[in-house]
Amino acid sequence: FGGPIPRGPQRQKSLGSGFIIDSDGSILTNNHVVENAQKIVVKLADEREFEAKVVGTDPKTDIAVVKINDRGSLPVAALGDSDRLEVGEWVMAIGNPFGLDNTITAGIVSAKGRHIGAGPYDDFIQTDASINPGNSGGPLINLRGEVVAINTAIFSRTGGNIGIGFAIPINLVKELLPQLKGKGKVTRGYLGVLIQKVTPDIAESLGLDKTRGALVANVSKDGPADRAGVKVGDVIVEFDGKEIKDSNELPIIVARTGVNKKAQLKVLRDKKEVVLTVAVGELKEEEVVATAEEKGELGLTVQRVTPEMAQSLGLERAEGVVITSVEPGGPADEAGLRRGDVILEIDRKPVRNLSEYRKAMGDTKKGKGVLFLVRRGESTLFLALKPVEAVEKGRSKHLPEKRPPYLGFKRRSRIE
Repeated sequence: FGGPIPRGPQRQKSLGSGFIIDSDGSILTNNHVVENAQKIVVKLADEREFEAKVVGTDPKTDIAVVKINDRGSLPVAALGDSDRLEVGEWVMAIGNPFGLDNTITAGIVSAKGRHIGAGPYDDFIQTDASINPGNSGGPLINLRGEVVAINTAIFSRTGGNIGIGFAIPINLVKELLPQLKGKGKVTRGYLGVLIQKVTPDIAESLGLDKTRGALVANVSKDGPADRAGVKVGDVIVEFDGKEIKDSNELPIIVARTGVNKKAQLKVLRDKKEVVLTVAVGELKEEEVVATAEEKGELGLTVQRVTPEMAQSLGLERAEGVVITSVEPGGPADEAGLRRGDVILEIDRKPVRNLSEYRKAMGDTKKGKGVLFLVRRGESTLFLALKPVEAVEKGRSKHLPEKRPPYLGFKRRSRIE
């Protein structure tokens, strides 16, 4: 009786960009442009439209190849060498921002090797060339007209361009193209370790002369690293002859290594260099009763892990001590320890009960940092506590307002 007529499900349309890389009609774009699309229509510069099919996708690097069938001769974009790009070099972004066809904007390379938290294989080129919604998948070209990157993401609080854009280096793409066009997916090397960054505090606690390498926080049971003899607490400083200066470099290098290849792994263990040989595996697709508590000067309260707590925390057995509270602003809080963390080690000494916790804490040297290994959920990680005096000295009476996390992403340890 005059009410609105019910409508059926509405299909959503979205826009993106891409560029032809082969005369057979192969087009390179972003995975997020074509992901879950029921129908893909490609419109060329001459206004002709073609229905495209997906040839291959790689969500981990946000790359996709689609193909159109055209009997004529298609122009092909020349692929350049992104390794030769220099910061300050002029570049141009081409795409369809907000549906405005064939828009060209210019800028410079602001930085290289950016890690923005988008995934374990971050290695973006940063540019101030204007990039907006609709530019995704379009080429970033140099002054020679060569494609040096694929425009992918922007940093923005409003959704519009503010001069901080990110693009995938074309050299990374060229490595993956044969697999994407040949079998539709990418096979990557797998090491089987959970790693984290070596911070200055952790480096000091481990007795390292400088911050370098990737700290092993966990080793997957029966994985390639486990079979090679890698242990928790090792710092991987070289893989297959390539130096690991930062933990972010290891996932990319391992991923590029062929499956079953035997690679040399150089680690620092107890201040000594150890060389191991690892057979690289293949990365598969996604893989309370309270008791007496103790509080110390580090600003945290602990208690033994009871059978009930072990079950709720997903532990195999009731071993270790669990943090039940953390004093805001205290040394433990400053180091990143949280309520519910299970302490596994202190200064590389195992902690299986309150007695071992007390002994390990008693053995720590005054004025020195303390290195904790804790279990948090399904992961383990190292955290370094500064000496109480250092924390007090470093505090300001007026704490600055916390900034929002970069790009809205938080860094996490990850499995290679």
